[in-house]
Amino acid sequence: MKKTIIFSVLGLALIAVLVWFGKKNNKSAIEYETEIPFKTDIVRKTVATGTVVPLEEIEIKPRISGIVDKIFLEEGAKVQKGDLIATVRVVPNVQALNSAQSSVRSTKLHLDNAQILYDRNKALFNKGVIPRQEFETVELNFNNAREQYKNTKSNLQIIKKGAASGMGRTANTNIRAEIAGTVLEIPIREGSSVIESNTFSPGTTVAVIADMNKMIFEGKVDEAEVGKLVKGTDIEVELGAFQDKLFPAKLNFIAPKGTEEQGAVQFKIKADVTLEEGYYLRAGYSANANIVLEKKDSVLSIREALLRFNKKTDKPYVEVEIEGDEKFEKRDVKLGISDGINVEILEGVKEGEKIKIWNKATKKKEDKEEETEE
Repeated sequence: MKKTIIFSVLGLALIAVLVWFGKKNNKSAIEYETEIPFKTDIVRKTVATGTVVPLEEIEIKPRISGIVDKIFLEEGAKVQKGDLIATVRVVPNVQALNSAQSSVRSTKLHLDNAQILYDRNKALFNKGVIPRQEFETVELNFNNAREQYKNTKSNLQIIKKGAASGMGRTANTNIRAEIAGTVLEIPIREGSSVIESNTFSPGTTVAVIADMNKMIFEGKVDEAEVGKLVKGTDIEVELGAFQDKLFPAKLNFIAPKGTEEQGAVQFKIKADVTLEEGYYLRAGYSANANIVLEKKDSVLSIREALLRFNKKTDKPYVEVEIEGDEKFEKRDVKLGISDGINVEILEGVKEGEKIKIWNKATKKKEDKEEETEE
């Protein structure tokens, strides 16, 4: 009887051990953490790198070649239209000067001769010896000779001094501001040689003036993103000089033609920057423009880290926990927009479902499974 009881107890214990081992073996060797989908706002942005520059910026050129005699302003000075910036001292060209002097002497001889003829014929006309028509012809020649002499003297004065009396500002050595604004740069110094702007030469830049009250952002975007840009879009500009401040701006220009830079095609963009009190923007500040390409509010999303991609089809999928069990099943998913952290889920996963969080052990296991399937 005792033996029977002992054997019964041992049998029950063995059965209990076998059942315990069976349950343990049915459980997964690896326990996975899970996440559930959530609703959030997703904004897809791009960043354009560039600079902040004045909208109106012009280069002041001299009206005549010569040597800078005096500079009256410094960089950073505020000017009004017409303010004197510098004066130029003319250095006559020897050949031009010699030619002008020769012309003056020649026209003076012609004038003297015309004067003699005029005086002689005037006396004869007064006595009634010659008709009025003959006298008027002599008088016309005298007036023309006098005008030619006057012109050659003016030309000589212009060559010597850069201006002639009675010409006002049409030809002078004064260099004046063409617009109101701030002097950004004066690249020349007193004693520097300058060349006038003409058809054959752009001329020497004496000063650069800009209106600092109207600033724009100039940058470039990649060809993959330029198609999503729209004129009039509100953007935010971040300056290197004010890292904690974002300046509102409005996109007003998208280049119709791109330029290739380091193997990628870039398109220039411009945006009007709204200035704020207390912040002084200097020309040439480095800047980044944050541009919203696409935005969706309160959409079903998951973290991109939960996604995997089929090696054969390159389609995204996740593994969803089967309800009431610790096993997971693959689900192909259709994705929407992404901000690089979260991605919109259009199809494949519902709210409340648990999605496997991948880890290194899981990755190795799944790679082996995909190799077996292949």
